[in-house]
Amino acid sequence: MRFVIKQKFFSFGDSFTINDEMGNPHFQVRGKVFSFGDKLRIYDMQGNEVVYIEQKLFKFLPEYTIYYNGMPAARVKKEFTFFKPKFNIESFIGNYTIEGNFWGMDFNVLKDGRIAAQVSKRWFSFRDTYGVDISDEEDYAFILALVIVIDQVIHDDNHNNS
Repeated sequence: MRFVIKQKFFSFGDSFTINDEMGNPHFQVRGKVFSFGDKLRIYDMQGNEVVYIEQKLFKFLPEYTIYYNGMPAARVKKEFTFFKPKFNIESFIGNYTIEGNFWGMDFNVLKDGRIAAQVSKRWFSFRDTYGVDISDEEDYAFILALVIVIDQVIHDDNHNNS
């Protein structure tokens, strides 16, 4: 299923809805205002919290923990590199890697070596919008959380380097 996400929506106090490509709402995302570190919660359309994303503070490089149904499910850390961003993802759900053009928001999320999701701005004419095409075998909320974390890290890098 393909979802639509607005890039650089990250004023973490904001709320927004993640829709499918037909415009149907699937998830509500709410940021935490006046908190230390970034905190986001993803809810299904019935109002149930599905994912909680928390930035770990006092780290040299960005690090986030993704909680799925209240349990720690993954830790995403940006690794130190000089040119192309690289991420270390530790998860009990599977062995995830990210490959592609992060700055252009055109990359793949691989689980155990196979494509779990494709992220691309090419599908949209709007400059600040990208699609996340997720395999039906994957958990949509968890994959969207991974993509949101990657977007946040890249956005912070671009903001800090401007």
